[in-house]
Amino acid sequence: MRELNDIIDETIRALEDMKSSGVTHVEVSPQTMEGLSCCSSVRPGPPSVSAAETAATTPPGDTPELARIAERANACVLCRELSRCRHSVVFGIGNPHAELMFVGEAPGADEDAQGEPFVGRAGQLLTKIIQAMGYRRDNVYISNVLKCRPPGNRTPLPEEVANCLPYLLSQIELIQPKIIVALGATAVRALLDVQLGITKMRGHWYTFRDIPIMPTFHPAYLLRNPAAKREVWDDMKAVLEKLGRKPAAEQRS
Repeated sequence: MRELNDIIDETIRALEDMKSSGVTHVEVSPQTMEGLSCCSSVRPGPPSVSAAETAATTPPGDTPELARIAERANACVLCRELSRCRHSVVFGIGNPHAELMFVGEAPGADEDAQGEPFVGRAGQLLTKIIQAMGYRRDNVYISNVLKCRPPGNRTPLPEEVANCLPYLLSQIELIQPKIIVALGATAVRALLDVQLGITKMRGHWYTFRDIPIMPTFHPAYLLRNPAAKREVWDDMKAVLEKLGRKPAAEQRS
């Protein structure tokens, strides 16, 4: 079977050819998305670059496979508006072998400027949540559905999600976390292909390719609605229980 990297390359080339011929929108059916998910289950083989080249291009903490996917994301121009407006492609950060992965919606202004996910006010709150769970940011893996910031932090368009989803699927496949925390409705809909509101879904377990998913509110929502922090913490305690862990405060006692 072909390597995942080859499939991504061919997909990007095909979409770019369609764009150059005047195609501006691509309808993506649930069956197509299901097929795309199946394709991304193929593990990439060893990279075809030398060890020296790998060492030179691999960001600290990333595996060579993740670095290769990041390079493709950095060069992606499938979303014309996003690729023209972005300052950075915000791929992801953290432990490439993390047992816990957080997936948000898209980078904001601070993330676009710094090239790292969740570094603004919402990111600072997420860091506090991670620390309260007994982790550090470099213990977990943090990413978004979109790797580029939508102008004005608007909600990602369906075609933008479809364009960017293969990168996230590759990250999940390579990292193989024990649990994914989906932060907000966009992340939940992208991974689970459902249209239910996050209020109804949070606090309940779902499954994505045999990986348990806990939907919860996005930290940005908590900044606007501080009372919801209690519900998010309940969700995080459920995550810790499934992982066989205790919150940081209980670990110190």
